[in-house]
Amino acid sequence: MTPAYDAYLAPARSTSQPIRLAVGLGLILAVYTAWMTLLGALLGLFAVRGQIVAWAQGGDSGWMATALDILSERLDWIGAGADPWALIWLLASFLGGWFGVSLAMRILHRRRGRDLLGRAPVVLRDFALGAGMMAVLGGAMGLVLIPALPRIDLATEPRVWLMFLPLALVGILIQAGAEELVFRGYLQGQLAARFASPLVWLGVPTAVFGFAHFAPGAMGANTWLVVFAAGVFGLVVSDLTARTGSLGLAWGLHFANNVLALLVISVTGGLSGLALFSVPQGRPAAAADTGGHRRSGHCLDGLPAVAAAALTVAFIRRADYLGTATEGSR
Repeated sequence: MTPAYDAYLAPARSTSQPIRLAVGLGLILAVYTAWMTLLGALLGLFAVRGQIVAWAQGGDSGWMATALDILSERLDWIGAGADPWALIWLLASFLGGWFGVSLAMRILHRRRGRDLLGRAPVVLRDFALGAGMMAVLGGAMGLVLIPALPRIDLATEPRVWLMFLPLALVGILIQAGAEELVFRGYLQGQLAARFASPLVWLGVPTAVFGFAHFAPGAMGANTWLVVFAAGVFGLVVSDLTARTGSLGLAWGLHFANNVLALLVISVTGGLSGLALFSVPQGRPAAAADTGGHRRSGHCLDGLPAVAAAALTVAFIRRADYLGTATEGSR
């Protein structure tokens, strides 16, 4: 464990009991679920606003059943992220993660949620480095792998894409930050403050992060490949967090990777509502050919992220970066 990470963990040690962690994770999940439901409910109520006005004036109360049906539909719509507004609402739902972590930290650990990020100057510096490394290395590797794909189509009209781009970038910043707060900041940090073995405080967050991407309905036969790629990426950025004592590098890598995957080119067909380009899904080709292309697509989706993160580890180990990170965390 580096001195920077030891200093990062010091405030967590007094409240690192496993029961607090378990309750905290439950609270985070509950707050996230409530926030997601609230977003869906707001959309549902907006859709039946005319019926609500009529009911308030003495009309039929059937709007309640209609609103519940619409709530279910809206939650499915948000979860699919298949059009620009659905993706924006989905990214906004990750504010629930920020709220949940902040509440758990305040109630159970008597600390501020933002303490999990690290010191602001270090976080900003590391975020810029991580985002830059992923943009350059991940983007370059993605370009190298593109010939393995069958065809790339324009998925979103450029004018629409540019109109939504500012909102989408803020949304991805929120989404990537929420996941880093939960998995690397809260879960890994509390485990590392309690247990000495990296098998625990690296292994558990890695496994949980990987299985959080388990979606057989969307990924089909490639589900376990996606889980494995997410797990490996999670392990590498967990290691980066332990080396630098801040979430900056992990957040920057995660942010830039998701910008490439959600806003530049969608190769898996999921959450493609604002992808500028996409790989056609379900082409009427031979089964072996389609399967090969789908495997290539999922490799393109995961391999650049893992490679860029691993190269970032190599960079900070060879560039005396850990020394400056330690000084910056004081």
